[in-house]
Amino acid sequence: MAAIRNSIEYAERELQIRRLLLSDGLLTAGKDIFLGRLSELVKLSRSARRAMRQMLEVHLNRIDRDADALPLRLYPLRPTWPSDRKPIVIDPRIAFGRPSVAGSGVSTAALVCRYDAGETVRALARDYRLAISQIEDAVFYERTG
Repeated sequence: MAAIRNSIEYAERELQIRRLLLSDGLLTAGKDIFLGRLSELVKLSRSARRAMRQMLEVHLNRIDRDADALPLRLYPLRPTWPSDRKPIVIDPRIAFGRPSVAGSGVSTAALVCRYDAGETVRALARDYRLAISQIEDAVFYERTG
């Protein structure tokens, strides 16, 4: 019951919603309370907001910024990669902003095209002077995107 009260208070204070319990957009999933509002879904429960913030921070920390805090490059995250691992980079100054193997400038799409055409990981690593693990990361990135 406290979670519901907290969600109502949050909706009134932060979203300026009166009578939340009468809202057509009110949804629940397990212990979480959501509000469908226009084209977005807002998590109202306190624990869900905290979890969402932590998930966003992991991704936001993967953006390198310049001195003016403008984004320079992004290191996408994939399942099973630890948050501090950055094998793939998206940088508008490299490969026209296409995802590439970090530190190499080699497009992940180019590697996967050759791999799908039947070339071995070892041959690709040799041709591009990359580690086998870098080729594997590029393939994994492209196939889980």
